[in-house]
Amino acid sequence: MNCLKFTISSAKKVRKAVIPAAGFGTRLFPATKAMKKELFPVIDKNGVAKPVIQIIVEEALAGGIEQICVVVQKGDRTLFEEFFHTTPPVEHFAKLSKEGQKMSEYILDIGHRITFIEQQAQNGFGDAVYCAHKWVGNEPFLLMLGDHLYMSDTDTPCSRQLLDVYEKYGRSVVGLKMTTAELISHFGTVTGTWTEQGFVIAITEFAEKPDAVYAAEHLRIEGMPNDQYCTIFGQYVLSPRIFSFLEEHITNNIREKGEFQLTSSLDNLRIEDGFMGYLVQGKRFDTGLPFAYLQTLGAFGEVE
Repeated sequence: MNCLKFTISSAKKVRKAVIPAAGFGTRLFPATKAMKKELFPVIDKNGVAKPVIQIIVEEALAGGIEQICVVVQKGDRTLFEEFFHTTPPVEHFAKLSKEGQKMSEYILDIGHRITFIEQQAQNGFGDAVYCAHKWVGNEPFLLMLGDHLYMSDTDTPCSRQLLDVYEKYGRSVVGLKMTTAELISHFGTVTGTWTEQGFVIAITEFAEKPDAVYAAEHLRIEGMPNDQYCTIFGQYVLSPRIFSFLEEHITNNIREKGEFQLTSSLDNLRIEDGFMGYLVQGKRFDTGLPFAYLQTLGAFGEVE
């Protein structure tokens, strides 16, 4: 395995986050015919029912992010803007408890930090990320999936853990999770060499949903159990250079399974600039799958 030369450089402060939320939600159909999957409710341990997108936004803000861009489907913008930018009708607001009224005001407050951008066509995750390139500008940014929720195992939010690693090493970072061999075909997977044993690796390859045979031959990481691999957690801190690779793919119509994906651009960024991986001290929940959504409801509703 070839090793990258490792140099620590100073990092810009990460102020912005991008949340693609433009998927159709085919795996949750027909419920997604009635409601966007990002607006599905999750009830927390305090009994507060929040839409998925609010919990993701709160995760970004808890990590220190100042501005958020949510990429939505063409035609869905009004749904999201009504939630974050408008108050309930007066007659409904008056019926809310004091706690409910405070929550309504809080949602408006965080809504001032949110910008909505439309993805004009369903052209894949990479295209959705690229839609935010003008808004991001020449800054590093936090990227979070619009149908994943996160729960830290520590007092530090998962997003903050990644941002701390970025600030320490000055390179793009992807959150990682240990996953058994039989499940890795569902996730992007990486390999690399340890920079901090058990926590941080310098990535040497990104693989999009590899099979177990390829993983055993190419994606093993020294010191990890034979049946465990590092899969993508669902949070990234990325250099704005990622947009140049995405633009090249879009301009030249380079598609994977009919869509513009992110993984190959991540690997291009790794080759040119280097890329770190961090084993997040926390859990991820994919709310885009029926039984995973059910698991999420149970996990977030647990009383400590």
